[in-house]
Amino acid sequence: MSSIYRFAPSPTGYLHVGNARLALINWLSAKKDGGEMILRLDDTDLERSTEEYADAIQEDLKWLGLDWSDLKKQSDRTAAYTNAFETLKQAGRLYPCYETGEELDYKRKRQLARKLPPIYDRSALNLSNEEIAAFEAEGRKPHWRFKLDQEIIRWEDLVRGTVEVDGASMSDPVLIRSDGRPLYHMPSVVDDIDFGITHVLRGEDHVSNTALHIQIFTALGSDVPTFGHIPLLMGPDGGPLSKREGSQSLREMRESGIEAMALNSLLARLGTSDNVEICHDLQSVIDGFDITRFSRAAAKFDPAELANLNAKLLHETSWSKVQERISLHGADEAFWNAVRGNLSTLRDAELWWRAVKGPMTPVIEDADFLRAAAAELPDGEITNETWKAWTTAVKDKTGAKGKALFMPLRLALTGQPHGPEMNNLLPLIGRENILARLNATAD
Repeated sequence: MSSIYRFAPSPTGYLHVGNARLALINWLSAKKDGGEMILRLDDTDLERSTEEYADAIQEDLKWLGLDWSDLKKQSDRTAAYTNAFETLKQAGRLYPCYETGEELDYKRKRQLARKLPPIYDRSALNLSNEEIAAFEAEGRKPHWRFKLDQEIIRWEDLVRGTVEVDGASMSDPVLIRSDGRPLYHMPSVVDDIDFGITHVLRGEDHVSNTALHIQIFTALGSDVPTFGHIPLLMGPDGGPLSKREGSQSLREMRESGIEAMALNSLLARLGTSDNVEICHDLQSVIDGFDITRFSRAAAKFDPAELANLNAKLLHETSWSKVQERISLHGADEAFWNAVRGNLSTLRDAELWWRAVKGPMTPVIEDADFLRAAAAELPDGEITNETWKAWTTAVKDKTGAKGKALFMPLRLALTGQPHGPEMNNLLPLIGRENILARLNATAD
């Protein structure tokens, strides 16, 4: 049977780097297995889910280069959840509860005061018909809890190894709210069953949910998929990586100039025993991916590391990979090869295009020195060898050397104190621009 994975974000906001990591891990695992990945939008939160976010999720995944075999929306599957609800109720695994939020909170506080675990006491199982009728006469609507088997729940996790959770340590979870809407647990399991999901890879914050879900799978008469729980990402300071940090959203990363393959290269190895390596295509990422190499320790995501990786990737990128993305009229391979080693993002190429072709304002520190240098510019075609011959001549004429020789020329010709090798820039600037900039204050 072919492996089927799924990525299941909620369209209640833009994807952040933690989402991207899970999407990538599921996609890579599917490709490695020769299987497929389904995109499932968990949009049962009607107040917060929007089409704008649903579209943005798909846009971000496409930017990363990830595809999916099918798109599913939980908002389209109400009938399936209703059928599962009836099945579980008939099997005696769901029971109605009438406590208000305030009453449940009071119970939890009393349990904590008595140094007892704050788990639900199952008092609703003992309600008489008269008590139920009285609650309903008050206008109360029941919420429905899943009756857990209070036993050890065990599974072999792709990342954590053997995992055991004691069902007796968990509260019977609410599956259906008092307004009739299902909470996360039941739709997730029902969808996994109906879509034939064979592998569920998600964050380690879902470990307790998985214990519950395994019992729901079994109660609905289904096989249980293989699970893997990926350690969460931490920020550079070692604290939790907030989902609400705008700088961590994929949209803002893309707008800031981060390359998709820089992010893919980092996230595929972050938290594994393998060194992060630059990959220029997704096939290279697939070839080097191994889910079993993820450790149980939290991984640190450092934006500075991503920025450094982004720069290195551009430095290695060929002109053919970027020429359709550079909207600089006249830019060619020679220009790209000259400047790529000094780029942090692709948009930085615009700075060097202005430095080469203008308009730019020369930085003039010593007009007399620059006029003298202009007089020494070799005749003939400006080539990559011209810079060395020219600066040697200027040195012999003026006695300037080192920084005193090179810096005034660089500032006058590019307006920048550092940048690409001048021997490569000089032919691109051209004789006319060179002389005009060196003599900018001569009039």
